[in-house]
Amino acid sequence: MPSTLFINTSVILSSRIATILSVVFHPLILTTYLFSVLFLLTPDLVGVSALELPAIGSLLLLLFLNTFVAPSLVVYYMFKFGVTTSLQVEDRRERRLPYLASIVIYALATYLFGWQLRQIAELAPQISILLASATLSLILIFMVSLYWKISAHATGLGGILGAMGSLMVRFDEATLLYPFLTAVLVSGLVMSARLRLHAHTPAQILAGLLGGLVISTTTVVLFL
Repeated sequence: MPSTLFINTSVILSSRIATILSVVFHPLILTTYLFSVLFLLTPDLVGVSALELPAIGSLLLLLFLNTFVAPSLVVYYMFKFGVTTSLQVEDRRERRLPYLASIVIYALATYLFGWQLRQIAELAPQISILLASATLSLILIFMVSLYWKISAHATGLGGILGAMGSLMVRFDEATLLYPFLTAVLVSGLVMSARLRLHAHTPAQILAGLLGGLVISTTTVVLFL
């Protein structure tokens, strides 16, 4: 049933809209989107309620630079120097090095926020825990991609849904209900877009979605 829904929706989407959705909700930017929602709507859940808005903005910018800009630059230069044949890195065999580089960068970001930036580590350990969850999702994508093409978009979206949903239930945080429902809608559209662009099969998308859900939900339940 879910795969049928994705396929039916993908027929409605034009290639242009599908491409825009794939870019706007690129897997690497999803981490920034998640922290933006948590910082602004539920700052107490991620330990930043004591910070004023400018400090929260600076923290979010630092996360954006570490989790999106840095890995994106690596992917860009891999393409520029011929390591990959496209910026989208659609070929499964070409994905290995970009994913491995992203894992290293995310692991370093986890270390930075969990240990090096001591004030943040003590005030908001939740940040490094969620970053560790994202790193594990990247490791999953990398390992599976050695043998099969799994959807990174779906894995990232599954991570957001798992994190928001489990935080909402575990801490009885009703504020996250509408953002969660919005994330469900966006996830359906983006996964349909990936089908519309023939980037993945329904099985690859569902595998990514379930993988992201399991990793992020387990992280929240066990460590937050």
